[in-house]
Amino acid sequence: MTEVCAKTFKRDYVQRGDCLSAKRVMEQLPAWFKEYIENTPDKGLKIMSPRECIFNRSLTT
Repeated sequence: MTEVCAKTFKRDYVQRGDCLSAKRVMEQLPAWFKEYIENTPDKGLKIMSPRECIFNRSLTT
């Protein structure tokens, strides 16, 4: 799951973000992670967000 999430995160946030400096990237990371984890459907996660996937896994274990 981690590899799939990393590719999607990089494609959807890092490549489209303001990455002109390391400082600017670090400032944006918390918002990017929050948005990704809570709202971004991922094909590798059967079109669920990471939060939904984790929640569903906790119901089955």
